[in-house]
Amino acid sequence: MSESHTAERTEDAGSVVRGVARRRGDTVRTLEDHIAEEVPVAFVYNDAPFAVMMATPADLDDFAQGFALSEGIVEAFDDAQVASVEHLLEGVEIRVRIPQDRAEILQQRRRSMSGRSGCGVCGSELLEAALRSPAPVGEGIKVTASALQRALRELRGLQPLNARTGATHAAGWALADGRVVLVREDVGRHNALDKLIGAMHRAGHDPQAGFLVVTSRASYEMAMKAASAGIAFMAAISAPTALAISLAQRTGLTLLGFAREDGHAVYTHAPRFIEDIHEDRP
Repeated sequence: MSESHTAERTEDAGSVVRGVARRRGDTVRTLEDHIAEEVPVAFVYNDAPFAVMMATPADLDDFAQGFALSEGIVEAFDDAQVASVEHLLEGVEIRVRIPQDRAEILQQRRRSMSGRSGCGVCGSELLEAALRSPAPVGEGIKVTASALQRALRELRGLQPLNARTGATHAAGWALADGRVVLVREDVGRHNALDKLIGAMHRAGHDPQAGFLVVTSRASYEMAMKAASAGIAFMAAISAPTALAISLAQRTGLTLLGFAREDGHAVYTHAPRFIEDIHEDRP
């Protein structure tokens, strides 16, 4: 069942309690602390293993379907159906059913990922798979600076796992007014985004009708996943990479970095972003 708002979620999934000796000033205390979980999560498509991700074992259905969509394994969200999620001693195995034609394409992609003698990661097929170019993201919505600031404020209070552990990233989905309606967390920033993409589709949110805020840098992988999901606006609290900016420019993605309540930097497709204050031009 999908949730309409992460603030309503009260379970402690994704963390465990461990003992720790903590020093504060001249005092050392032994106490229990909440620690973020990180386990291997294996994706198996039509009974064929594909990838193992180190991730937080929460919101795994969202993760599986969001990963399949953002990585181009399927073209439509409903084409990835989670058959089972099995918690094993070694980690978690998620079995996903996808259309046979997509499974055959995935098998070819898996073969191209095999290392060749004398060169571990060479070959044009591998480079093309690594540097995918998603389709244009579409028109999207206009986002105001005040809406962005509201989303950043709300996102801070909608990270229960990070509040317990201090060790996770978050990806949040905000509507045009800045109200954050979905958040997903994970030890991996890209995993958090995959989980959010899955949760958005399960809850019926239109990727063109809101914007994305993430508590990480805007790497190429993050920009690619956002664009692959049809998201037109992404704001990251840290810096973007040059390759992320290049991909955002090509796909029409509005990319903001250093997004804080007191400022931001707009790197691509600025007309989609509306400043509420006077713009100071050099």
